Amino acid sequence: MRNTIFDSWIMFKRCLSISLRNPEALLTATFLPFIVMLLFTTIMGNMTNLADFNYVDFIVPGIIMQSIGQASQYSAMNVATDMTKGIIDRFRTMSISKSAVIIGHTGAGVVRNTIATVIIFATALVLGFRPQAGFKDWGVVLGLLVLVNIAMSLVSVLCGLIAKSAEGSISLMLPFFVLPFISSGFAPVETMTGGIRWFAKNQPMTPIIDSIRSLTLDLPLDNSLMVALTWCIGTILVTYFISLQVYKKKTA
Repeated sequence: MRNTIFDSWIMFKRCLSISLRNPEALLTATFLPFIVMLLFTTIMGNMTNLADFNYVDFIVPGIIMQSIGQASQYSAMNVATDMTKGIIDRFRTMSISKSAVIIGHTGAGVVRNTIATVIIFATALVLGFRPQAGFKDWGVVLGLLVLVNIAMSLVSVLCGLIAKSAEGSISLMLPFFVLPFISSGFAPVETMTGGIRWFAKNQPMTPIIDSIRSLTLDLPLDNSLMVALTWCIGTILVTYFISLQVYKKKTA
């Protein structure tokens, strides 16, 4: 256990240093969701009738999920690059815990995703976002976002492991940028019809977005928080186990 923790810390610092050498990737991950938020608040906000909300308050959780999905593409690309450029072969010759590579990439992904989330919150405030959350609610939001970031980082690690190229790993992560559009992120689920409404109601982004929105705007919180936590914890456990097995198989 001591060796695993030490190895994971070394891998985490290595992955983070790679990010520092490529800051434009993080800039892109936050700039695109910011543009989406700006367009939606200035154009769609005047066309959307939400009697109980300012539109910017309504869409902030969806934009946050988009920014996390966008930033996670960079984690997938880094893992795919490691798997295809030979560095993993060098790691195999060293006494390094197999889980350390996965944990290191995941930890660095959480840091990048958190930075993207903070930037989106800050820009939302500039655009008129006015949260009503109390101290306890902000604590729950923070805990939920940490779980979301860990889950998305592990998903990106898995995509990087199974992809055959860095470009392919980005394509595998693309649905996580699109999913917030087909959720309660930009319009109430009740306004949707048919199969789209069913999908939006049952996909994991919707309870996460609903929970963040209810907590930040001091709205009644139904069972969406429990559903969101279940999705996050289940995703973390499943993707970590699968990622470890895929990594062991590819490096055997």
